Amino acid sequence: MRLRLILHGKAAGDARVRAAITAVRGDRHEVEVRVTYEAGDATRFAREATEAEGLDAIVAGGGDGTVNEVFAAAFLANPPPGLSFGVLPLGTANDFAHSTGIPVDDLTAALRLVTTTPAVPIDVGLLNGRPFVNLVSGGFGSRVTVETDPDLKRRLGGFAYVVTGVARFAEIASSRGLFRAENFEWEGSFLALAIGNGRQAGGGIPLCPAARLDDGALDLMILPDVPPEARFDVFTQLLSQGAAAIQNLQVTTRSTWIEYHSDEDLYVNLDGEPIRTRKFRAECRPRALPVHLGQRDLLCDPAVPG
Repeated sequence: MRLRLILHGKAAGDARVRAAITAVRGDRHEVEVRVTYEAGDATRFAREATEAEGLDAIVAGGGDGTVNEVFAAAFLANPPPGLSFGVLPLGTANDFAHSTGIPVDDLTAALRLVTTTPAVPIDVGLLNGRPFVNLVSGGFGSRVTVETDPDLKRRLGGFAYVVTGVARFAEIASSRGLFRAENFEWEGSFLALAIGNGRQAGGGIPLCPAARLDDGALDLMILPDVPPEARFDVFTQLLSQGAAAIQNLQVTTRSTWIEYHSDEDLYVNLDGEPIRTRKFRAECRPRALPVHLGQRDLLCDPAVPG
């Protein structure tokens, strides 16, 4: 196979990356490397890769933000049939890699996965036309994930988000908006929302635990507002244990599209990219990208390679 690895610049000197590349080249596969230096490089490299002749796979080397940037840019460039995608997990959280069984502690195994397993087609979500492969979060929780100190994340992993959330407890405020989806409408005040193509974000927090990567739909989770005296406990449970801990409070649905409208700005985290908006439309593009996964628990039919 001929692979093109789009590598986050911070990982260029990582000995594990070099060892993984050497090992896969030793397996008689070609590995071309493009290293990012400034903002926009991953997008540009991904677009260029979709136009390269004879390329078999594009591998995103970095964290969840890099994965989404590479996959999104390639998706919008309309990749040719036969071009597949892989992940070399080099971030702090590596939520997409963790949830799909891509080895995060063995980079050689992660890179070899691209050459030894068939790619399976997964859905791609679009939020106001911007692609995402994993999960979109909104509300105070998305501010916590965006504003958590990177060094704290390196030291504490996913628990860093809980620490940040507790430290900023006084800033917790609800948002208000109207949600619409297929056979669904809900309006009110809420503390957090998640739209999942995948299941987890924020260092392993399962916000949409029933989501499937290939079901042609997106999962919506809304955490309605609670009395001020209960906010601390509820929010801590969500950040530490995921949506299952607040099952009796959450509002959920599954739909091929989801719309949101509000008169006030909402903080939204689009697979690591922070944005503010007052309205959005999320749509699902079914089985739009073939990706090499380590396990298929997030697929409707795990036994079928696609």
